[in-house]
Amino acid sequence: MKRITVYELYKKSSEYANKEINIAGWVRTARESKTFGFIELNDGSFFKNVQVVYENNLENFEEITKITISSSLRVTGILVLTPDAKQPFEIKATKVEIEGLSPVTYPLQKKGHTVEFLREYSYLRPRTNLFNAVFRVRSMAARAIHKYFQERRYVYVHSPLITANDGEGAGEMFQVTTLDLDKIAETGKVDYDKDFFGKHVGLTVTGQLEGEAFAMAYGNIYTFGPTFRAENSNTKTHASEFWMIEPEMAFCDLEELMDIEEDMLKYIVKYVLDNLPEEMEFLNKFVAPGLIEKLNKLITSTFTRIDHEEVIKILKEAKVDWEFPPEYGEDIAKEHEKYITEYFNGPVFIKNWPKDIKAFYMKQNPDNKTVAAVDLEVPGAGELMGGSQREESYEKLLNRMNELGMSTKGLEWYLDLRKYGTCVHSGFGMGFERLLIYLTGVENIRDVIPFPRTPKNCEF
Repeated sequence: MKRITVYELYKKSSEYANKEINIAGWVRTARESKTFGFIELNDGSFFKNVQVVYENNLENFEEITKITISSSLRVTGILVLTPDAKQPFEIKATKVEIEGLSPVTYPLQKKGHTVEFLREYSYLRPRTNLFNAVFRVRSMAARAIHKYFQERRYVYVHSPLITANDGEGAGEMFQVTTLDLDKIAETGKVDYDKDFFGKHVGLTVTGQLEGEAFAMAYGNIYTFGPTFRAENSNTKTHASEFWMIEPEMAFCDLEELMDIEEDMLKYIVKYVLDNLPEEMEFLNKFVAPGLIEKLNKLITSTFTRIDHEEVIKILKEAKVDWEFPPEYGEDIAKEHEKYITEYFNGPVFIKNWPKDIKAFYMKQNPDNKTVAAVDLEVPGAGELMGGSQREESYEKLLNRMNELGMSTKGLEWYLDLRKYGTCVHSGFGMGFERLLIYLTGVENIRDVIPFPRTPKNCEF
């Protein structure tokens, strides 16, 4: 008999009513008495469980009454609709087979567990309601991202994970080498000519530069993959390995870029809300009350667009005792991000940033003080995306690199893109996990990544 998934049962329960079916899954809870018992079974296909009722006419009744949490079962039985009960249907078991009996020492017994405790069992935590919901949202959000760009004929580009380019210029790359580090420690000498790639290389911090090369051929592209930062930071929003979405668009200026960012974000949020109502309701109820209202408000919001200089002016005029006083020409802090989204009662694009605090590749504005860069600030999460119009002038880009004392070695190809049919072009980056924090209401980046990699932590 073909196995039916729990998802199919919930979506087509009337079709299976009073019919014998076969399901399989893991025990979430079990209750028994002398003559009958109840088992909550989940097969991973749906957020909700299915209730199995078994009676003492089963030949292995005594064995089933001793069933433990997380044991795997195969159940054959009749689906009975129960519209007056808590659950819409249940299965009257005619046969229950134990595939894998879980010991009573299973770590995640039916009681409350802290997220810190569950991180120690990252290989088991998807079995809990919280992480079952979070990682389903992660999957659905990834699907929405691909769907958004594919429907608009963007080309999906796989940028390299191993690179000689520090695209951000921050020097926080993990080094990749096959050299014997113990031998280097003894001699104190490093000969990169003898290394695997014959040069100093590391794990990528961004796919942007390679993305720009493909945008000059396809027009619109996006990358979506893992990136790495060797940043010794232990905050709730930093991880050493995380995923980035980085679109690059030819013949696109800063204003058009903001149009795309807004449209994409609204699309993703709506797609997740529409396709995961059970998971989002759980998160709304138990993790972040008001989450669904917040997300629906974003979908209908008009995003404010304002220059960085004007933002600083608003912050300076605010009657607030700032921990970090705002200053012209400087970056803004978390407290400033929070204030400015509350001030405008919605998402805010902060554009035209001071040149000296932004990356070398950003389009230089005529005032020679600012660049055509933009950060998107959203209520409750702060910065969600960062992007810019890219500098299309070979001379200006080269001069800016020289100003910053950057070597052009290894980036000659990037400069050459400005020689061979240069054009106005723009792009942005969005940290996938930061988006997931916003979508789920979960506060720590370690809890939206299946197996988090952070300083001094590389388990599983």
